[in-house]
Amino acid sequence: MTKEYQTLAAEIVAKVGGKDNISNVYHCQTRLRFTLIDNLKANTEEVEAIEGVTKVIINAGQYQVVIGTHVAEVFEEIEKRVDIVQERAESQEKKGIFNTIIDFVAGTFQSIIPALSGAGMVKAVLALLVVFNMITADSQTYYMLNLFADGVFFFLPILLAFTEAQKLKCNPILAAGVAAMLLHPNWSDLVTAGEPVRFFELIPFTLATYSSSVIPIILIIFVQSYVEKFLNQYIPKSINLVFVPMLTFLIMGTLAFSVLGPIGSIIGNYLAVFFTFLADNASWAPALIIGGLAPIMVMFGIHNGIAPLGIMQMSQLGYDSIFGPGMLCSNMAQATAGTIVAFVTKDKKVRETAVPGSITAYMGITEPLLYRVNLPKRYPLIAALIGGGLGGLYAGITHTHRFATGSSGLPAVLLYIGDDTMTYFYNIIIAIVITIVSTALITFILAKYFEKDTADKAAPVKDKTLVLTGQDIAAPLSGEVLPIEKSEDEVFASKAMGEGVLILPESSEIVAPFDGTVATLFPTNHAIGLISDQGAEILIHIGINTVDLAGKGFEAFVKQGDKVRKGQKLLAFDKQTIENAGFSSQTMVIVTNSTDYNKIHTENNQFSQAGDLILKLDK
Repeated sequence: MTKEYQTLAAEIVAKVGGKDNISNVYHCQTRLRFTLIDNLKANTEEVEAIEGVTKVIINAGQYQVVIGTHVAEVFEEIEKRVDIVQERAESQEKKGIFNTIIDFVAGTFQSIIPALSGAGMVKAVLALLVVFNMITADSQTYYMLNLFADGVFFFLPILLAFTEAQKLKCNPILAAGVAAMLLHPNWSDLVTAGEPVRFFELIPFTLATYSSSVIPIILIIFVQSYVEKFLNQYIPKSINLVFVPMLTFLIMGTLAFSVLGPIGSIIGNYLAVFFTFLADNASWAPALIIGGLAPIMVMFGIHNGIAPLGIMQMSQLGYDSIFGPGMLCSNMAQATAGTIVAFVTKDKKVRETAVPGSITAYMGITEPLLYRVNLPKRYPLIAALIGGGLGGLYAGITHTHRFATGSSGLPAVLLYIGDDTMTYFYNIIIAIVITIVSTALITFILAKYFEKDTADKAAPVKDKTLVLTGQDIAAPLSGEVLPIEKSEDEVFASKAMGEGVLILPESSEIVAPFDGTVATLFPTNHAIGLISDQGAEILIHIGINTVDLAGKGFEAFVKQGDKVRKGQKLLAFDKQTIENAGFSSQTMVIVTNSTDYNKIHTENNQFSQAGDLILKLDK
C-alpha cells in the first residue's frame, strides 16, 4: 500500500472525529460509508479539503466520503486505524421511512455487485464466443463457462442472506446456512417430483424453487434477525453457542418452507407480471426516467434503491430492462458533458479535473466528475440529463435489455449480447450514439453562454433587456445567516438551485421577505415558493430531507396563489420535531432565478432578525 493512501486514511479518520467516533465503516465503488456516533464531531469542511477527497455527503444517517475508483485501497488503510464495533442504537440518527428502506436495500445489495458484475462479464464473453462461432452451445467449454457465470446467480439467495444478515446485525453464517436449505438438491428433487410435502404430517411445505430468487430470502432473513435476537436474549451464554444455531435452523427452516418462502415466491411472481406488463406496455418509461434523472438519484442515494429492481427482474425474467440501459446512457451523457467542458473551459484546474473524471465516467464511475465538474458548473449536468434521457428513450422504445448485471460503463455493452442475437447489442450502441451526440451538442451550445472568461463577465451587458428591477430580500425568520455553501444538502450547497443563504433558525415562523405572490406551496408545508412584485423568485426550504416528515411539525397560513405583504406570517414549524426526527433544521433561502440578475449580494456570517436585509439583487 502506498504512503499516499496511508496518509489519506489517517487524515480522514482524524477529521471525522477520530476512531472513537466511528461506529461502523464500509465502502462501495466510490465512497467510504461511515456510521458516526456523533456527526457533529466530524469537520466536513476539513474532510473535503483533504487532497484525494472529492465530496462529503450526509445521507440516510451515513457520513459518505467520496474517494473514487481506488476507494478499496483507501479502505484497507482505514480498517487498520479503526475498531469496528456493533452500531449502538442510541447513537443512530433517526431516519425517515424512505431513507431507512433505501439504506437497507443499498446495504444488502451493494456488497454483491462485484460478484454479479464478474459473472455478467463472463456471460458476455460466452455470448461473444458463440456469436462468432468460436464454440458451440453443445460443447463442454460452453457448458463450463456457463457454469462459471451461473454459479453466482444460482446461489444468489446465499449471497443475499449473508449481506442482509450483516446489515441487520445477525449471524451471517447462520443466515447463509438457512439459505442453503432452500437450494439443497433434495428439496429440488421434491419440487420436481411434485408430491405434497407435510412436515411431521402436519405442516404443509409449498413446492417452490428458490434458486436465483431474491424476495423469499430477504423476507426469511428479516424474520431470522428477530428470532436470533430473541434466542440470544433468553438462552444463557453458557449454552448459547449450541442451542441458538440449532433452534435458529429448526425455526427458520420450518418458517422458510411453510410460510415465508411461499409468500416471497408469490410476491416475486407478481413482480414478474409487473415487469412483463411494463416491458409490453411502457418499455420506454424506465430507461427514459433512469437515463434522464440518474445523476439526481445518485446525489440523493435513490439509485441504490432502484438498482436492485434490475437484479430482481433478471432473476425472474432473465434480463434487465429497468435499470441497466438507462444507467448506461446516463453515464455516457455525464462523461460526454465532462469531455466537452474539458475542451471549452479556459480554467486549467477544471480541465485537469474534467479529463480524468470523464475517462472514469466512460468506464461507469461518474461521481468524481459529477461532484467536481458537472454539478458545480450546472450546464453540463443539464445537458447530461437531456442527452441521457434521449438515449434512454430510444433504448426503451426498442425494448433493449441486458442479459447480465455489471458496471454501467462502455465495457457493459457486451452484456447486451444474448438470446442468440446481436439486436440488443446494436440497439444499445445506437442509444449510446444518440446520447453522446445530443449531450455534446447541448453542452457545446450551453458552454457558449456559460463558459465566458472573466473579462466578458465583468463587462456590462448592453443589449440584454431585463424586465426585472433590483430587489431587496429580507430574512424570513430570525437566526444566524451563513453562506449557502455550508448547507448539508449538496444540491443547495452547489448552487444548482441558485444563489442564496442558509439560516440556522432561532424563531419558528416564516414571514414574507417582500411583497409578492405565493407561487408554490408544498403539500407537506416544509417549503414555499414566492414571486416578488419586482419578479424575484424565492424558494424557502425548511430543514434537510424534511419532506419525509409528511407535514408533521409544519403549518401553513397561506395557500398557493395568495398575495402576501412583507412580514406577513406564511408558515410555522416545530424545530424540536424536526431535530428529534434526526433531520437538520437548516433553512435555505434561494433565488431560483439567479441567472436573471447580474449580481447577488449576500449578507451572511451574522445574526439577523426576521425582516433584516439578507440578499440584494442587482439587475
